[in-house]
Amino acid sequence: MAAFAAVRRLSGVLRSFCSLVPSVYSGSCTVTPIYRLSSFHISQRQISRDSIKKPFLSLCSTSSGLSFSITNKVAPLLQNILHQQVRTVISFSLRKGKRKTVKPVIKRFLRLHCGLWLRRRAGYKKKVWKKKTNRMKRLREHVFCNKTQSKMLDKMTTSFWKRRTWYANDPYQKYHDRTNFHL
Repeated sequence: MAAFAAVRRLSGVLRSFCSLVPSVYSGSCTVTPIYRLSSFHISQRQISRDSIKKPFLSLCSTSSGLSFSITNKVAPLLQNILHQQVRTVISFSLRKGKRKTVKPVIKRFLRLHCGLWLRRRAGYKKKVWKKKTNRMKRLREHVFCNKTQSKMLDKMTTSFWKRRTWYANDPYQKYHDRTNFHL
Protein backbone atom coordinates (compact mmCIF):
# COMPACT_ATOMS: atom_id res chain seq x y z
CA MET A 1 0.00 0.00 0.00
CA ALA A 2 2.81 2.39 0.89
CA ALA A 3 4.68 1.48 -2.28
CA PHE A 4 1.63 2.26 -4.41
CA ALA A 5 1.24 5.67 -2.75
CA ALA A 6 4.92 6.47 -3.34
CA VAL A 7 4.62 5.49 -7.01
CA ARG A 8 1.56 7.71 -7.41
CA ARG A 9 3.42 10.60 -5.75
CA LEU A 10 6.41 10.18 -8.07
CA SER A 11 4.24 10.24 -11.19
CA GLY A 12 2.62 13.44 -9.88
CA VAL A 13 6.05 15.03 -9.49
CA LEU A 14 6.98 14.10 -13.05
CA ARG A 15 3.69 15.52 -14.31
CA SER A 16 4.58 18.87 -12.75
CA PHE A 17 7.81 18.99 -14.79
CA CYS A 18 5.76 19.13 -18.00
CA SER A 19 4.98 22.78 -17.35
CA LEU A 20 8.72 23.53 -17.64
CA VAL A 21 8.85 22.35 -21.25
CA PRO A 22 8.38 25.23 -23.73
CA SER A 23 5.41 25.09 -26.08
CA VAL A 24 7.81 25.27 -29.08
CA TYR A 25 8.21 21.52 -29.02
CA SER A 26 4.60 21.11 -30.22
CA GLY A 27 4.20 17.79 -28.44
CA SER A 28 1.46 17.33 -25.93
CA CYS A 29 2.98 16.68 -22.56
CA THR A 30 1.84 13.36 -21.10
CA VAL A 31 3.47 11.35 -18.38
CA THR A 32 2.02 7.91 -17.83
CA PRO A 33 2.04 6.37 -14.34
CA ILE A 34 5.09 4.35 -13.34
CA TYR A 35 3.27 1.10 -12.75
CA ARG A 36 2.30 1.01 -16.44
CA LEU A 37 5.85 1.79 -17.57
CA SER A 38 7.60 -0.84 -15.48
CA SER A 39 7.27 -3.45 -18.24
CA PHE A 40 7.72 -0.96 -21.13
CA HIS A 41 11.34 -0.34 -22.15
CA ILE A 42 12.69 1.74 -25.03
CA SER A 43 15.48 0.34 -27.18
CA GLN A 44 18.39 2.48 -28.39
CA ARG A 45 17.13 2.41 -32.00
CA GLN A 46 13.90 4.16 -31.03
CA ILE A 47 15.66 7.23 -29.62
CA SER A 48 15.80 9.94 -32.25
CA ARG A 49 18.35 12.73 -32.62
CA ASP A 50 15.72 15.29 -31.60
CA SER A 51 15.26 13.75 -28.18
CA ILE A 52 19.02 13.85 -27.53
CA LYS A 53 19.15 17.59 -28.30
CA LYS A 54 16.19 18.41 -26.05
CA PRO A 55 16.81 17.12 -22.51
CA PHE A 56 13.39 18.13 -21.13
CA LEU A 57 11.68 16.19 -23.87
CA SER A 58 12.53 12.97 -22.09
CA LEU A 59 9.65 13.72 -19.73
CA CYS A 60 7.06 14.38 -22.44
CA SER A 61 5.94 12.82 -25.68
CA THR A 62 7.67 13.85 -28.89
CA SER A 63 6.12 14.93 -32.15
CA SER A 64 6.80 11.47 -33.59
CA GLY A 65 4.39 9.96 -31.07
CA LEU A 66 6.88 7.96 -28.99
CA SER A 67 6.84 8.66 -25.28
CA PHE A 68 10.17 8.70 -23.43
CA SER A 69 10.43 8.74 -19.70
CA ILE A 70 13.00 8.63 -16.95
CA THR A 71 10.77 6.22 -15.14
CA ASN A 72 11.51 3.46 -17.68
CA LYS A 73 14.89 3.00 -16.02
CA VAL A 74 13.88 3.92 -12.47
CA ALA A 75 10.65 1.91 -12.09
CA PRO A 76 12.23 -1.58 -11.79
CA LEU A 77 14.62 -0.23 -9.14
CA LEU A 78 11.85 1.47 -7.15
CA GLN A 79 9.95 -1.76 -6.67
CA ASN A 80 12.89 -3.29 -4.78
CA ILE A 81 13.58 -0.17 -2.71
CA LEU A 82 10.00 0.67 -1.75
CA HIS A 83 9.00 -2.89 -0.85
CA GLN A 84 9.64 -3.34 2.86
CA GLN A 85 8.95 -6.72 4.34
CA VAL A 86 6.51 -6.59 7.24
CA ARG A 87 4.78 -9.26 9.33
CA THR A 88 1.39 -7.91 10.29
CA VAL A 89 -0.63 -11.09 10.18
CA ILE A 90 -4.07 -10.56 11.62
CA SER A 91 -6.10 -13.73 11.29
CA PHE A 92 -9.85 -14.07 11.56
CA SER A 93 -12.02 -17.05 12.44
CA LEU A 94 -14.02 -18.63 9.64
CA ARG A 95 -17.28 -19.09 11.56
CA LYS A 96 -17.85 -15.77 13.29
CA GLY A 97 -15.20 -13.56 11.70
CA LYS A 98 -13.61 -12.64 15.03
CA ARG A 99 -9.92 -11.83 15.30
CA LYS A 100 -7.63 -14.66 16.33
CA THR A 101 -4.37 -14.40 18.25
CA VAL A 102 -1.16 -14.92 16.31
CA LYS A 103 0.65 -17.57 18.36
CA PRO A 104 4.29 -16.52 17.65
CA VAL A 105 3.51 -13.12 19.21
CA ILE A 106 2.55 -14.80 22.48
CA LYS A 107 5.67 -16.98 22.43
CA ARG A 108 8.18 -14.24 21.62
CA PHE A 109 6.85 -11.17 23.43
CA LEU A 110 5.60 -10.28 26.91
CA ARG A 111 2.89 -7.66 27.34
CA LEU A 112 2.88 -5.53 30.45
CA HIS A 113 -0.48 -4.30 31.74
CA CYS A 114 0.40 -0.68 30.94
CA GLY A 115 0.52 -1.59 27.22
CA LEU A 116 4.27 -1.93 26.73
CA TRP A 117 5.71 -5.04 25.10
CA LEU A 118 9.01 -6.69 26.06
CA ARG A 119 11.21 -8.67 23.68
CA ARG A 120 14.68 -10.17 23.51
CA ARG A 121 17.33 -8.57 21.32
CA ALA A 122 17.46 -9.91 17.78
CA GLY A 123 20.04 -12.61 17.09
CA TYR A 124 20.56 -13.80 20.65
CA LYS A 125 20.41 -17.44 19.50
CA LYS A 126 22.31 -17.08 16.23
CA LYS A 127 26.02 -17.95 15.83
CA VAL A 128 26.62 -17.96 19.55
CA TRP A 129 29.99 -19.68 19.11
CA LYS A 130 31.61 -16.65 17.50
CA LYS A 131 30.20 -13.92 19.75
CA LYS A 132 32.15 -12.53 22.69
CA THR A 133 30.77 -12.77 26.21
CA ASN A 134 30.08 -9.03 26.45
CA ARG A 135 28.02 -9.12 23.27
CA MET A 136 26.13 -12.22 24.43
CA LYS A 137 25.31 -10.46 27.69
CA ARG A 138 23.90 -7.47 25.75
CA LEU A 139 21.87 -9.79 23.51
CA ARG A 140 20.31 -11.55 26.51
CA GLU A 141 18.76 -8.28 27.67
CA HIS A 142 15.04 -7.63 27.42
CA VAL A 143 14.10 -4.37 25.69
CA PHE A 144 10.85 -2.47 25.14
CA CYS A 145 9.15 -2.35 21.76
CA ASN A 146 8.47 1.10 20.32
CA LYS A 147 5.03 2.65 19.85
CA THR A 148 4.33 1.38 16.34
CA GLN A 149 5.47 -2.14 17.19
CA SER A 150 3.30 -2.14 20.33
CA LYS A 151 0.24 -1.03 18.35
CA MET A 152 0.86 -3.74 15.77
CA LEU A 153 1.28 -6.42 18.45
CA ASP A 154 -1.95 -5.28 20.13
CA LYS A 155 -3.78 -5.79 16.83
CA MET A 156 -2.32 -9.28 16.51
CA THR A 157 -3.61 -10.41 19.92
CA THR A 158 -7.10 -10.64 21.39
CA SER A 159 -8.40 -9.12 24.61
CA PHE A 160 -7.66 -12.35 26.49
CA TRP A 161 -3.93 -11.59 26.34
CA LYS A 162 -4.40 -7.93 27.31
CA ARG A 163 -6.01 -8.59 30.71
CA ARG A 164 -4.06 -8.23 33.94
CA THR A 165 -2.26 -11.40 35.01
CA TRP A 166 -1.15 -12.39 38.49
CA TYR A 167 1.71 -14.87 38.54
CA ALA A 168 3.44 -16.22 41.63
CA ASN A 169 6.98 -14.80 41.93
CA ASP A 170 6.52 -12.65 38.81
CA PRO A 171 9.82 -10.79 38.14
CA TYR A 172 7.94 -8.16 36.10
CA GLN A 173 5.33 -7.39 38.79
CA LYS A 174 6.75 -3.95 39.58
CA TYR A 175 6.85 -2.97 35.88
CA HIS A 176 3.19 -3.66 35.02
CA ASP A 177 2.05 -0.22 36.20
CA ARG A 178 3.68 3.01 35.08
CA THR A 179 4.55 5.23 38.06
CA ASN A 180 6.56 7.94 36.32
CA PHE A 181 3.60 9.97 35.01
CA HIS A 182 3.46 13.50 36.45
CA LEU A 183 0.03 15.12 36.13
